[in-house]
Amino acid sequence: MQILRFECQKGCTRCCEQQGFVYLTRNDLCSIAQYLEMLPGEFERRYVYRTKNLLRLRVPRDRQCHFLGAGGCSIHEVKPVQCRAFPVWPEVVESKREWKKTARWCPGIGKGDLVQIETARDRASEMRAAYPSMY
Repeated sequence: MQILRFECQKGCTRCCEQQGFVYLTRNDLCSIAQYLEMLPGEFERRYVYRTKNLLRLRVPRDRQCHFLGAGGCSIHEVKPVQCRAFPVWPEVVESKREWKKTARWCPGIGKGDLVQIETARDRASEMRAAYPSMY
């Protein structure tokens, strides 16, 4: 059975600095709004871009994420499913090539406890459940 290693490295924000979008569940939106002491509608108007089937954080002009600062993620305690699950995303754990590609820039891959591939795939199912229109 194939095994993986991953342990997020303290202070690292490399995943947050990558190009791409951060998708939100309705629960993510509500949790972050509450954490920021905002109403969900106010948070959505200010920070969220809505498509027909998906919610995603708007990308500011000057950096990749509104919530990424010099000290790291300012909403770390309530970060979205997508952020919590990284790098255990279906498209990464189901492809040896994608895992190796991600390891080129993620210093936590290859460190930490061994995780069986089936356990990683089970964790990746959280992404599938959170974003069914994407998977």
